This record gives sequence, structure tokens and C-alpha cells, in this order.
Amino acid sequence: MENFNWLSLLQPQFYIENGGLWLIIFIVFAETGLFAGFFLPGDSLLFVTGIYAIDIIKVYFPIENPLLCLLFLISMVSFAGILGNSIGYWTGHKVGKRMYQWKDNLFFKQAYLIQASEFYEKHGKVAIFAARFLPFIRTFAPIVAGIVNMDKKQFSFFNIIGSITWVSSMILGGFFLQKIFLKQFGFDLTQHLEIIVIGIVAVTTFPVLFKFFTSKKQEK
Repeated sequence: MENFNWLSLLQPQFYIENGGLWLIIFIVFAETGLFAGFFLPGDSLLFVTGIYAIDIIKVYFPIENPLLCLLFLISMVSFAGILGNSIGYWTGHKVGKRMYQWKDNLFFKQAYLIQASEFYEKHGKVAIFAARFLPFIRTFAPIVAGIVNMDKKQFSFFNIIGSITWVSSMILGGFFLQKIFLKQFGFDLTQHLEIIVIGIVAVTTFPVLFKFFTSKKQEK
């Protein structure tokens, strides 16, 4: 904490070193359930968590079996993601009831709300699942789902599947790639975390930015 600066909040290792398991769980919850959580490093945090998975768990729980450590870690973090999305949905649902009574103004159009409702009726389950892998979007997707009153059972099902798939793929990816690279090539991922984080951010953010800019061009 001695060399803290605000850019540290974008570095996954900062949370792991200064908060460990419980801070990781909170970050995943915040990024998927709170408005202000969109800037947090979800994908890269989970990947780096996978690299240090065994050490992170052993600090708090005396589990010797690596597979049990991974299962325990994935279960706890997945639950945080599920709870976060549920809170986001509940928040959107409460706000949405009032939004249907709002009058059109510069920042709000009833037509947009209706269009969003129609989108979720057709693609809602895909959107909730896929949003897990897209920065920024995963923060607001459950909120919008609540606003447009997406079916609760459908939302819950894909919320659970999406969270488990996202968390598992990222943590297991970090864990096994560290093992493979270290054993086969003598390459320690822990010595190159900054490059890895930049790569993950670039790969996961590109689809969002591409969609944003292409949409702007189509509007023009």
C-alpha cells in the first residue's frame, strides 16, 4: 500500500496482494451488481487469481488438494457473480417501474425502453450469458434486464450458467496456462503479469469498442 496510486485499482495483483480471497469476491460482486463497478478488472482479475489460486485459498483454508482448492475458489467467486447480477436485476426492476411513468425528455424516450423490452424478449437469455465476457456490458446487462422486466426464471437460469462459465473459464485458464508454460517452456507468467493483463483487456474490450464505433457509423 506504500506505493499506492489510483492506477493500482486497474491492476489485478493489487487486489490479490492487499485483500486476497475476500476482496476478489467483493470485486466480482461489485462489477456485476453495482453501477460504479464497471471500471473494475473482472476478466484479468479472475485470470491472475487462477495463477495464484492455490496460494490464495491456503491463506484462509487448509485445503491441500489442488482440485479441491480450485473447486472451492470457483464456487465462492461464482456465487458472488450470481449475487451481483441478482442485485443488478433487482435494482433495475425497482427503477424500471417508475421509468414507465416518465415523460419523454432529452435523456429519456419511452420508445427506447420499449425497444429494449422487445430485445430482451427475443435475445435476453443470450445477452445475459454473453455479457459476462464483455467488460462494461456485464455491469449494466442485469440492470437493463430488470428494467425491461425480463422473466425472472429465465434470468436466474442464465445468470447462474453465465457466472459459473465465466468464472471457471478465467480461473482455470490462468491456473492451467501457468502450469503448462512453466513446465513446457520454463516461462513464469507471474513475471509478466502487466503484459498479460494488457493482452486480456485488449482482447475482451475490442468487441465492445468495435460494436460501439460501428453503431455510430451506421447511425450517421
